[in-house]
Amino acid sequence: MAQRLIFTNDVNRELAAIVDRLHPSSLFLLTDTNTSRMVRPLIDLSATHIVIPAGDEHKNIDSLQHVWQGLQQGGATRQSVLVNLGGGVVTDLGGLAAATFKRGMRFVNVPTTLLGAVDAAVGGKTGINYGGLKNEIGVFAEATDVVISTCFFSTLPSTELKSGFAEMLKHALLTGSDEFDRLLDIDPERLSPENLLHRLQVSVMVKQRIVEQDPHEHGLRRALNLGHTVGHAFESHALACGRPVPHGYAVAWGLVTECVLSHMMMKFPSDTLHRLAAFVHLHYGHFGITCDDYDTLLTIMRHDKKSRQGEINCTLLAGCGDVRTGITVAPDDMCVAFDIYRDLMGI
Repeated sequence: MAQRLIFTNDVNRELAAIVDRLHPSSLFLLTDTNTSRMVRPLIDLSATHIVIPAGDEHKNIDSLQHVWQGLQQGGATRQSVLVNLGGGVVTDLGGLAAATFKRGMRFVNVPTTLLGAVDAAVGGKTGINYGGLKNEIGVFAEATDVVISTCFFSTLPSTELKSGFAEMLKHALLTGSDEFDRLLDIDPERLSPENLLHRLQVSVMVKQRIVEQDPHEHGLRRALNLGHTVGHAFESHALACGRPVPHGYAVAWGLVTECVLSHMMMKFPSDTLHRLAAFVHLHYGHFGITCDDYDTLLTIMRHDKKSRQGEINCTLLAGCGDVRTGITVAPDDMCVAFDIYRDLMGI
């Protein structure tokens, strides 16, 4: 059964209705240390509370084991429900914990960040980082319900809002030029949570429509990887170098690079590429790379989950809304794209 998406700013009412409908044998709540402090007091839910450390560096097997331990000690069964209250780390890791505990228990996602709402909490991808690679271990498992609200966003720094906005840019590029133009007229550093819910719903439904047609990423769903082959490489490389970057920032830089490739290989319009690059440079700065980083980045991309036999696969665009998935990119072409990315970003 497809997950239910609920767009509301009355989160407590919806959670009460969900718990009443699911009628769990026991209820658990997962947060990280940040959401435990800032958001948990706003949630009216009687549940066994499990807390993991905040930050992508803790999206690992140690945190996963901690959640399993909390579920086991709390007497969780297959009829229990885990509510994941937090950003992408919490919903990704909590979803994996629930999907594997007792061979699968139900879970509900309540994203508290824009990035989590528009990306991680929806679509059934769960996972943890492993061996220095993003989301290396995981399963497809959908939450029964996803409660999407903007009422928590006032607690977010602008960095977090911009990180989520990058995924909205991706969805707009997949949809068409009208939505892309609308987003380029918005300053992501001055997003108003009160006025964001409709724009967020438009973006999330782009992903939901794709996931419904291809839940396990056999074809169409690969469109959602736009910007992520390069973005994950940037993110993994930054993490390995001890200078982690927000996921959405890496996606923004990845979108520019993969739109460069799209221009090279698919005739993606140059003016659209330059508008995207200017927007990203203005609001996200740049990820500084040199020619010395290229081999490392290529190696990371060959280990990407989309790679079939060690080649580099990307989702590219012939135009806004004109998507081509599973495109194999030659290493030399990727290096040229890196060169052009650096020029566009003023590196």
